[in-house]
Amino acid sequence: MSPADDPHGARLCRVFLSRVLEPGDETGGRWVREYGVREVARRLREGGEPLPGVSGTRWAGLRARAGRAGPERDLEVAQAAGVRFVCPGDTEWPAQLDDLQDARPLGLWVRGPAGLRMWALRSVAVVGARACTEYGAHAAATLSAGLAERGWVVVSGGAYGVDGAAHRGALGAGGATVAVLACGVDRPYPRGHARLIGRIAEQGLVIGELPPGDHPTPSRFILRNRVIAALTRGTVVVEAAYRSGALVTARAAQRLGRLTMGVPGPVTSALSAGVHELLRGEAVLVTDAAEVVELVGDIGELAPVRRGPVLPRDLLEPGARRVLAALPAHRPAPPGEIACGAQTTRDEAIARLYELRALGYVERHGDGWKLTRQAISPVEDGPPRC
Repeated sequence: MSPADDPHGARLCRVFLSRVLEPGDETGGRWVREYGVREVARRLREGGEPLPGVSGTRWAGLRARAGRAGPERDLEVAQAAGVRFVCPGDTEWPAQLDDLQDARPLGLWVRGPAGLRMWALRSVAVVGARACTEYGAHAAATLSAGLAERGWVVVSGGAYGVDGAAHRGALGAGGATVAVLACGVDRPYPRGHARLIGRIAEQGLVIGELPPGDHPTPSRFILRNRVIAALTRGTVVVEAAYRSGALVTARAAQRLGRLTMGVPGPVTSALSAGVHELLRGEAVLVTDAAEVVELVGDIGELAPVRRGPVLPRDLLEPGARRVLAALPAHRPAPPGEIACGAQTTRDEAIARLYELRALGYVERHGDGWKLTRQAISPVEDGPPRC
């Protein structure tokens, strides 16, 4: 919808307020809910008594911002950059963002051809450390590629480290990905990811709350994370230290009733310490895309059961397994000793021993029986001992 199709100017007022209010401003959100977006915009433009909940100093600051705002200009700049403004009430608006209540975005600037609402319905956030390890980058890329191959949209923040690996993994699999920025979507940040974010805009979506040309700040990065959490069905943290923006996203997801998941790492790694702390709480441990989809997907989308290799001895009948287990590892034993260890009779033990000899597990040594190399190898050639 263009401003000309908006007879009451509500859309233009939201564009105006996106320049005046900071993302996640719950006081401003309460104003919009109680007074309506047009009345809040009018009061900020015309002045008068401050709206409730702010000091005179802060009101003066908001009024100064309002004096510099130019919503028509912002829309023109956005249109020239191929960016549209999506707000509550639009068919493209993702209704799950309404769970943020008064911290809900006034609107979102969207760059890319896809429909945001439909993509968000089947999306997962993959977030983590900026200064990630090779393990973290590999895990994020592999996980995201697997999600993309299963038809899921990967949402992340476009940052260095895990975010970038997640986006690249989805793109490399020919899948869909969304970058949620803490700045104007026409000026990608970080600059080193300009090509990546441009590719996301072509193949996926780049979105943000801030109007064209606006720059990121530390607080805007933190507040951006609530949008990532609300937009998606669940959040996966790949690597995160104790103090990490990725943990902010996960905790926001938990507050919103979304699923939180974590990919474990080495217990010696500080970059996995935050993830492990999450896993000690309400988060669920995941190791691949199938396990993520089992949690966030529809009924019946189950991850495969994980088992170790089936050894030939696993197929023996219980009686034969007991006799085989009763033989000493490196010396022959008489039938009576074997029967005692297997808790059976001597005749039954001898019958089982001949059966096991036919299968190549035991051999006779005089009056005793001994394990063959075939019987010992699966045990001795297993995982190395500490």
